[in-house]
Amino acid sequence: MNFKLKLLFSILMITALCFGFVNIYFPVENYSFERLHIFLFNLCTGGSILLYYTQGRAEVSKTVRLFFLASLVYAFSAFFKAYPLTLVVSLLLCFLVEKVRIERFAFIPRVFFAKSESVSQKFHQAALLCLSIGIFMASLVILNNEYFKFVTMDKLTLNTFFLGFSFPLSLITLSLVFGMLKKIEGTSAKAVMEVCFWTISLGVIIFFVFILFERFIPQIFVTAALFTAVLTVFFLYVMFADKIQQKLFLTSGIGFLIFTAVSGIAYIIFQMSQGYDPEKIKWLLHMHVFASLYGWNLCGLSIICRFDDFPIKLHSPTIIFIHWLTAIVLAPLGIFYGLFAILAILGYAFITLTLFFSSNKGTHHEQP
Repeated sequence: MNFKLKLLFSILMITALCFGFVNIYFPVENYSFERLHIFLFNLCTGGSILLYYTQGRAEVSKTVRLFFLASLVYAFSAFFKAYPLTLVVSLLLCFLVEKVRIERFAFIPRVFFAKSESVSQKFHQAALLCLSIGIFMASLVILNNEYFKFVTMDKLTLNTFFLGFSFPLSLITLSLVFGMLKKIEGTSAKAVMEVCFWTISLGVIIFFVFILFERFIPQIFVTAALFTAVLTVFFLYVMFADKIQQKLFLTSGIGFLIFTAVSGIAYIIFQMSQGYDPEKIKWLLHMHVFASLYGWNLCGLSIICRFDDFPIKLHSPTIIFIHWLTAIVLAPLGIFYGLFAILAILGYAFITLTLFFSSNKGTHHEQP
């Protein structure tokens, strides 16, 4: 990925985090900057990187350029509640994602059921499908909530569905993880890897359905299954992935994923308890969100953007420590204290720019 592209994406990621704090300290009535916070990271940056990575070209194609521009229109039209424009752009975005998916794979995702296909490729196609389906489902919610009012549910909100744009990024990061486990796919471990694929892919969808219907006990069971699958992935990755620099970052990323699973279970338990007050455990929800978005997903996107550059010149343990400090401590505290919001933005900017722009002419044999 060239310098200009990395600069564009890194600036958008940092801007996305800034918007995450705007509503708290500079509230604007009737406008949710949380949407721009989600869109700029997940859809505009993450979606564009996913399509760029899928095409595997040195130069950015017209398809990816068009997706990026259309995603910006989508983000700001949804922010300003110009929903007719959002709906029109949604059709274009779905078409572009499916165009790239079909060119790389096929219209019917038979790869999911092919024993000979690598689990990495299954996660890759699942990420693309999840992106196009997520855009389509968000459009249906807009039509229902703003125009037709066919279904009325407390959780059937646009902001709930917009959060779903983070799922494709999780799946493509898992594709990277399993891509480093190809050497054990010819062994009995392949069956375990397949189970992990189906548990994670279907588990996320089922969990989302239970959120909509506010079924807390089923949510715990699904989250426990996801937690078990993630722990299994962590074990396979630590034991069998090649000891290269990318492994250290992805291991840290899986650590963030485990943290989100644990914090998610804890949050559900709090919701089930008597005297539940969302304001009292707001801190836990924000730790969960920041760990997922700016922890786990950032690890995957940064590796995709520097895919051909590794090993890169940096002190990995130090960067990983600052990354955890920023995502788990500074950013959640920034929701309550302005000084920590500034520190979180500075820390995140340092991490992002370091990961995106560190020279690849340095340490060539760094081991985790």
